[in-house]
Amino acid sequence: MSTQQPLRNSRGRRGIFRTKTVEQSIRDTEEPEHALKKSLTSLDLTVFGVGVVIGTGIFVLTGKVAKENAGPSVALAFALAGVVCGLAALCYAEFASTVPVAGSAYTFSYASLGELPAWIIGWDLILELALGCAVVAVGWSGYIRSLMDNAGWHLPVGLEGTHEGRFGFDILACALVLVLTAILVVGMKLSSRVTAVVVAIKVTVVLIVIVVGAFFITGSNYDPFVPDSVGTAAGGGVKAPLIQVLFGFAPSNFGVMGIFSAAAVVFFAFIGFDIVATAAEETRNPQRDVPRGILGSLAICTVLYVAVSIVVTGMQKYSDLSTDAPLADAFKATGHPFWAGLISFGAAVGLTTVCMILLLGQSRVFFAMSRDGLLPRIFSRVHPRFGTPYRSTILLGVVVAVLAGFTSIDVLAELVNIGTLFAFVVVALGVIILRRTRPDLHRAFRTPLVPLVPVASVLASLWLMLNLTGETWLRFAAWMVLGVLIYFVYSRRHSRVP
Repeated sequence: MSTQQPLRNSRGRRGIFRTKTVEQSIRDTEEPEHALKKSLTSLDLTVFGVGVVIGTGIFVLTGKVAKENAGPSVALAFALAGVVCGLAALCYAEFASTVPVAGSAYTFSYASLGELPAWIIGWDLILELALGCAVVAVGWSGYIRSLMDNAGWHLPVGLEGTHEGRFGFDILACALVLVLTAILVVGMKLSSRVTAVVVAIKVTVVLIVIVVGAFFITGSNYDPFVPDSVGTAAGGGVKAPLIQVLFGFAPSNFGVMGIFSAAAVVFFAFIGFDIVATAAEETRNPQRDVPRGILGSLAICTVLYVAVSIVVTGMQKYSDLSTDAPLADAFKATGHPFWAGLISFGAAVGLTTVCMILLLGQSRVFFAMSRDGLLPRIFSRVHPRFGTPYRSTILLGVVVAVLAGFTSIDVLAELVNIGTLFAFVVVALGVIILRRTRPDLHRAFRTPLVPLVPVASVLASLWLMLNLTGETWLRFAAWMVLGVLIYFVYSRRHSRVP
């Protein structure tokens, strides 16, 4: 296949919308000092996907959303959110098999939409993954402190983090991020082995919830399965969902529309499957294995989420569910504290893989942007022995460790959903554009029914984005404005694309 015509196209689109050809992206991965080590299989990628998706969502959101938004029909909300992610996953799978390069949505955007859109999505992903990792680290710290308190061990108040207006440093969250950063520097294969062990523990705990909890289901707890609509799910002003601010439509609690409101919330539980695409460059057979890893991990997690939500709302009336630890507390309510303790342990252990894989995804996006010159090239060097982007990994690990140490979980969690949904929209549009501009490319996996599936993915993602608060949109816009300024001050002048 000739590369001359694509290269002329790249040079023809000068300025902020210049594209980087797929061929050039692949050639960049072959430069010895910028080449990542290929060691992952489809099983490794599936484990990564399951490891990052199954976390606080399944252990916390199930009860919160059932009690406040959807009742037993929370199972339908999980299924709906899974469909939205599935549409995006089909688009990610095509791109990852066609452009098996680190960077995920950033790299895909560079090949289809141009440099400025690619920078914006990369900047968005850095925010999303950094905040997501810090949120998980702070949550993990809370579980560990609880276990320590049960054993009679107590940390000094100043080392427990910032809570309820009390300033402090969360030493446990910071330490977790630093340890996981060291593991990622040593190598992807070690990271995948650690992840495999922890994911096995986590999935076992989830299966225990499903199998054991099924024996404690009371049919009357499902009545009504879709509770009658009551009031609205909206706040006021900038705290109201954007769809209400713009159109006056207030999403409802419960009822059929409550399922859609719940889906916008439980979407957080699915965040992370797209990180599988960031590891494409480190996969032995990316054309085959990356689509399997993306779609396989998402399918497994969706089935587990739906099953858990059905069981937990059957064990305890939705109105009585705990919003802090619903799975464990449901077992306590039925008189089985042993299973409750096991679930709490599984949740604490499981959060470590979520944190590590979010760090992994962030460092790969940063590495890809650095290799293209949009960030300082010094961070695109790989370790001579381990073959990992150690400089970007260490830099981001330290930043996230400090962020997790000093910031409260409420402040951290607000921007993660919108960043992910924005990436979904960009990737879906990119599939349509690249089909038109580069029909000659070999696509090991092809998204079915193009443009119908990508358009459906865009619309579904935009609908969930509109259900997020105006305040979240304002903060997201501020981050994007900062990113655009950095692009014009530094990145545009240092880009390696002619």
